[in-house]
Amino acid sequence: MLSCKQVTRLASEKRDRSLSLRERLSFRVHLMMCAACRRFDAQMQFMRTAMSRFSRGETPDREDR
Repeated sequence: MLSCKQVTRLASEKRDRSLSLRERLSFRVHLMMCAACRRFDAQMQFMRTAMSRFSRGETPDREDR
């Protein structure tokens, strides 16, 4: 089984390349058992989405405008 350190590395790498079948399966099994790594993966996805939107010039909707 993968360690949390290995999973955080794969969480980052999966944004830049396709993981192998073995890596994907090991990654998913670990995430099923580790809430901290699930949160880290979700945060990585959030940051990627936010930076992508920022680079396109999108701004968050704000109610106080």
